[in-house]
Amino acid sequence: MLSQLRTLSFILTFNFSLFLLLMIGIQNSSNKKKVNLFFNETIALPISFIVGISFISGSLTGNLLKINLKDKN
Repeated sequence: MLSQLRTLSFILTFNFSLFLLLMIGIQNSSNKKKVNLFFNETIALPISFIVGISFISGSLTGNLLKINLKDKN
């Protein structure tokens, strides 16, 4: 239980630090695009933000699934 809590805290800290670096890095980004969703589209967001958030959410989801699968075995 303690190792799972330690792993979870590491995952959250790592992804939050990536998010902070992303926010600092996109301050002067001028290339903006809209993301088309099923029913509407978003506001114009920097391309680096879209790519960075996709990477961070994939990293977070993959690590949480790995922890969940480890529990079942």
